[in-house]
Amino acid sequence: MATADTALPENTTAPAHRDGNVLRWLAAYTASLVGDSVYFIALGWSAQKAAGPTEVGLVMAAGALPRAVLMLGGGVVADRFDPRRVILGSDALRCLLILAVAAGIALSAPALWILVAVALVFGAIDALFVPAIGALPPRITSPEQLARVTGMRSLSMRLSQITGPPIAGLAMGLGGVAAAFTVAGLLFALSLPLLLTVRMRSLGARNEEHPEPGTAREDLLDGLRYIRRHPLIGPLVAAGALCELGLTGTLNVGMVLLNAERGWGPSGYGWIVSGFGAGAAAGATLLAVAGWLPRAGLTMAGSLLVGCAGAAAIALVPTLGMAVVLAGVIGLSAGVFGSLDNALIQTAADPAYLGRVTSVVMVTMVGLAPLSYPLVGAAIGAWGAAPVFVGCGVFASLGAVVALASGAVRGVELPRQRADLTP
Repeated sequence: MATADTALPENTTAPAHRDGNVLRWLAAYTASLVGDSVYFIALGWSAQKAAGPTEVGLVMAAGALPRAVLMLGGGVVADRFDPRRVILGSDALRCLLILAVAAGIALSAPALWILVAVALVFGAIDALFVPAIGALPPRITSPEQLARVTGMRSLSMRLSQITGPPIAGLAMGLGGVAAAFTVAGLLFALSLPLLLTVRMRSLGARNEEHPEPGTAREDLLDGLRYIRRHPLIGPLVAAGALCELGLTGTLNVGMVLLNAERGWGPSGYGWIVSGFGAGAAAGATLLAVAGWLPRAGLTMAGSLLVGCAGAAAIALVPTLGMAVVLAGVIGLSAGVFGSLDNALIQTAADPAYLGRVTSVVMVTMVGLAPLSYPLVGAAIGAWGAAPVFVGCGVFASLGAVVALASGAVRGVELPRQRADLTP
């Protein structure tokens, strides 16, 4: 519950991009995401200095296991308690953990088991942080501003992916791995005072029946039933899951193998990744600036179909330039689809279930989608890149089929902004 000093007035009229409350949250979120990126690079660099390639993979994957296994429980925690306090607590724990690691590395070289333990603990804390941060946007802005906030959040994620690696590299160049871990810990620390100043609005039930809180297991099952039975959220979650399963392995593992197959070299791969990133940033910017798109459900499904078609075709084009252009189209479509899907889910979700809904969405991204990596790699090794890219694009397009088969998705609209809110 929001206390008197953190409550957001109900008559707040500022659009999201001019709302100091939203901007403080965004600054805190960006600092935390950049800290994540710096931490991940520092962890991998420490692992390769302590062990061989196989062990590096073990360390890098260790954090994903508790994150995926505990994420649904993290959603229950976010719904039972004030998500702002969950975020503050988990971010503080991450800060203390990483600063302790930095101090330890400064004194002695880390053993492999220590790095694995750090990754496991960090992943477990992330399982609390991620659902809580996903449950926060509807509490810091009005419903008609959620789409714009979602776009701003997507831009923040892209910014962290761009700035994190150079910051980590600079820190390691100046002070070694310990300095990089210190920078990551300080970035987590920077987010804390910003989060403390974020005010939240009170969200009541939306005329739905809420069972009395039970055990954690009962709350989790109740959340899963809520998603399955909801006429809009169920298809939206399913569409997002099919998209992630079909495209994530293709774009991450498959693109590397396609680049090697075509002989485009490291620079070619860099151009393709840059094209995708630029497109995704443009898609997020579109929603952040516009704040509203017409026929949101149909636009979302259409953007997914365009992205799937691009993913299927990118292995068929003969030149690097065409591949870069297609990567930009895929990124643009993914940015629009992801932002709209997230905004529609958060707008439609009952406040009592936001944490659990977010946790299920994130499990598909960090738990299920990576399972496709070895399958995509093995399939390309057996049949080549082109048939695998086409097959994955067709599979991901099933997400659009699920969305279009739902009358609720076809007819859904984002809340319209009042005239006094338009920039």
